[in-house]
Amino acid sequence: MLFPLLLFAAASSGGPAEMTPPASAELCGRCHRGIHESWKTSAHALAMESRLFQEALAMAEADFGADGRNTCLGCHAPVAVKTGDLKLEKKVSWEGVTCDYCHSIREVSMTEGIAKAMVTFVPTKSGPWKDSVSTGHAVAYSPLHASSMICVSCHEYKNAGGFPVLTTYSEWKASSYARQGKQCQSCHMNRVAGDVVDPRVARAQHAQVNLHQMAGSHSLEQLNRAIKAQLFTWREGGAIRVKVDLTNQSAGHYLPTGSPLRQLILDVRAESYGSQPYHDERVLTRKVADRHGTVLGREHFVFLKAAQVVSDTRLAPGEKRAETFSFPIPAGRRTQIKATLIYVYSPMARNQAQQRVNVMTLNQWVD
Repeated sequence: MLFPLLLFAAASSGGPAEMTPPASAELCGRCHRGIHESWKTSAHALAMESRLFQEALAMAEADFGADGRNTCLGCHAPVAVKTGDLKLEKKVSWEGVTCDYCHSIREVSMTEGIAKAMVTFVPTKSGPWKDSVSTGHAVAYSPLHASSMICVSCHEYKNAGGFPVLTTYSEWKASSYARQGKQCQSCHMNRVAGDVVDPRVARAQHAQVNLHQMAGSHSLEQLNRAIKAQLFTWREGGAIRVKVDLTNQSAGHYLPTGSPLRQLILDVRAESYGSQPYHDERVLTRKVADRHGTVLGREHFVFLKAAQVVSDTRLAPGEKRAETFSFPIPAGRRTQIKATLIYVYSPMARNQAQQRVNVMTLNQWVD
């Protein structure tokens, strides 16, 4: 059975011509099957092909020309920018934040809050394992790849005017998570049982791999782990009083983080027999404006023209907040109180399925 195994290894690793960097993720997936399958479902893999991004990219180019386009592509198609393939003619340029981009980062620097990744596309691939051995390409141990610094060049961004549009890294840096040594990978790339390399190519005992699905704000499991909510109701005078305690219990950054257009909405409704329904809400978000004070509501405007923060009602790491409501429903009317937490991750989407996800709903009846 040795001969077929060697054949498979040779076909999987590819010859020198095939491995010419930057290589397509499809090529990496021949050997790194499990990692590739996980990565394909990630926001990183879909960063360029996402229809929502495509529409935002078209608007950015229409309003700001090449500067708008290149700003967006810098993180959504970083290989294209690094190789000068700005017309996106190569397959690898369409693969979003692809394998050969991340594993070709050699260094990341921060100067006055502006992050820059030094990327060198060579056959040597960098990663967080000290004892890695590969027959398909050279490997190099990189402590950077086990650090939050590997994420900073896309998850911390200042525009040309110096305004910090994306602040996820600095939010983490100022939190207790950074002081405890908990990196971004601790929550978004936790280690699971799995094979770094397909067992038919090479076998390893006690195999573990960092989960390349990199679950974030689109993941209900991740959101429910990060946010704790408790609902309390009571009668006071001729009204029903409602209190919802919200806690950012495990995110090492603000909730929500990333684009200032993202929102966490606490929607509270009171419905009873023989009485009109009532509704109130709280919106947790970072609202930004241009230098003239005009509040910005389009993604590309936020990234290119934002100049000031109007308000910031987000939950800080570890913060617990009580939101209170009052509904004028008299005693004797049995009332259902429903509190729903909604994460709006793309307000510009055309339909709610693309725009938001219901994180959780809490119910109580009040007599």
